[in-house]
Amino acid sequence: MARLPRLNLPDIPQHVVQRGNNRQVCFFAEQDYCVYLDKLKEYAKRYKVDVHAFVLMTNHVHLLLTPSTAL
Repeated sequence: MARLPRLNLPDIPQHVVQRGNNRQVCFFAEQDYCVYLDKLKEYAKRYKVDVHAFVLMTNHVHLLLTPSTAL
C-alpha cells in the first residue's frame, strides 16, 4: 500500500526516507551514488528545496530537506 501524500509546509524541515522495493538494493556501483547526488542537486535547485543532510545506504536513502514553497 502506498503511503499518504506528505504534508508540504514551506520552511519546515522534513526527514524523507526512500527505500528499495522489499528492501532491495538501490545502488549497485559507486557511479549510482554519483548519479543520485547529481540528480538530487539538480532537482533541489529546480524546486527550491534546501538539502541539509543525506545518507546513502545500499538499500535506502535518508534526506533532511526544507522546501521553500508549498508545491
